[in-house]
Amino acid sequence: MRKGIYILPNLFTAGSLFAGFYCMVSTVNSDYRTAALWILASSIFDGLDGKVARLTGTASKFGVEFDSLADVVSFGAAPGLLMYCWALKPFGRLGWLAGFLFLACAALRLARFNVQVETVESKRFVGLPTPAAASMVSATVLFFYHMGWPASYNKLAILVLIYFLALLMVSNVKYYSFKDPSLIKRQPFALLVLAVLLLIVIAAEPVIMLFTIFICYILSGPIGFVITYPRRRRLERAMHRGHEGMKKNQ
Repeated sequence: MRKGIYILPNLFTAGSLFAGFYCMVSTVNSDYRTAALWILASSIFDGLDGKVARLTGTASKFGVEFDSLADVVSFGAAPGLLMYCWALKPFGRLGWLAGFLFLACAALRLARFNVQVETVESKRFVGLPTPAAASMVSATVLFFYHMGWPASYNKLAILVLIYFLALLMVSNVKYYSFKDPSLIKRQPFALLVLAVLLLIVIAAEPVIMLFTIFICYILSGPIGFVITYPRRRRLERAMHRGHEGMKKNQ
């Protein structure tokens, strides 16, 4: 700390923290659409700070800790408060407990990530990433406004969604991290065409496509977990038999 800290990546982290705080300010002022947009802004800042640190060689332990603390506010407290004030308040205790569970699971998810960051596969996240969970909350609010639905519409589904997102964050379900080095290598020309078409569709209906993309990402983890379960069980049994065989040989 006596040598100073890196300003550029930590400025992006501070921007993420500011966006999360302003989300809570907008929520208190009952401006829920603006609050949802600030969560998305926080996600953008959060995605940039790590990339800037790696590209400029300015990654540091201080930056990692600052980023985690900012994420607790922006992707834990802010979306939890937003969902409680917007839709969950009529549920009473069950509603604010859902908001608190979302916050607690986000903090636990971040703590586990910091402990396991050197030991887990970089291509996969263990548990739903907190920015994705918070962005799903944001996309849900924007989707309801876009469709002209009041917050009271299908409140039970919103309550279930919050509990579902909270539990996914602390689960062992794996999610693609988009950190695969092959993504920046040469790709077929058709992939570029598909990417351009996807951008056009998103530009045409940004709210609906945003909601669709996030819900597909959220569901990709549990679906992949179910599909690969038989293969994992066979692998575990083979490893167990091998371990038992080694014991007998000893």
